[in-house]
Amino acid sequence: MNAEDSGNLTQALGDPASDRRLEVLRLVGQSGSISQAAREVGISYKAAWQAIDTLTNLSGVALVDRTVGGSGGGGARITAQGQELLGLADALAVARRQVLSRYGGGAALAGSLGLRTSMRNQLPCTVLRCEALAPDDPMATVTLQTPGGAWLQSSITWESADLLGLVPGLAVLVLCKATAVRIGTIDTTPCAPGECQLPGRVNRVTCGHSRDEVVLALDGGGHWVGFATHPFAVEVGQRAMARMAASALVVGLE
Repeated sequence: MNAEDSGNLTQALGDPASDRRLEVLRLVGQSGSISQAAREVGISYKAAWQAIDTLTNLSGVALVDRTVGGSGGGGARITAQGQELLGLADALAVARRQVLSRYGGGAALAGSLGLRTSMRNQLPCTVLRCEALAPDDPMATVTLQTPGGAWLQSSITWESADLLGLVPGLAVLVLCKATAVRIGTIDTTPCAPGECQLPGRVNRVTCGHSRDEVVLALDGGGHWVGFATHPFAVEVGQRAMARMAASALVVGLE
């Protein structure tokens, strides 16, 4: 494998301790079966294939080959690139443990270093529940609590919920593009269907031609960025409300 291919593989690596996609790949290598790997991880067959597809997209190379025929009716085989990815994941896990062991409190600090994204809004939250939107619906609603006690809801697929292992009490990271957030005044208007609200105090306003960028300081710590129609009437220090669609909130594991 050339250096470029090896470099692409690193794009598929998260924290092996929390990435169930890598566990799916590892179990496929052991059993030669996607369905068996899904059963052992505790997710659906469809979610297992989603895990493989996501890793393949991130790495840019084939990680699993399907096999057909034979007495077993076919199965799946890990490619050389798939084996190398698992080796890289193991080496990364060892190096991570060695580094964190040298620093008191390092594990708590390291979570903020592993993810690079254009999403400016990143807030640690706790899962309260994960439930179907309707019977037999492929989508799930994840209810989350912020450090300040506010509730948010994220709309994701059941396959994603399975792969993340979302259960009550799990600590997650909620992300949202600032351009998906509308900032307005505090009022008693209830949330529209599929919408979330997050209150805070105006920390900073950057005026634009037709809209202003607003940074809210949230109860319990953290900030949330969004945009308001220019001129924004709420002054720094006053309360304001961020509104965004539940589908705009991304749930991730640190």
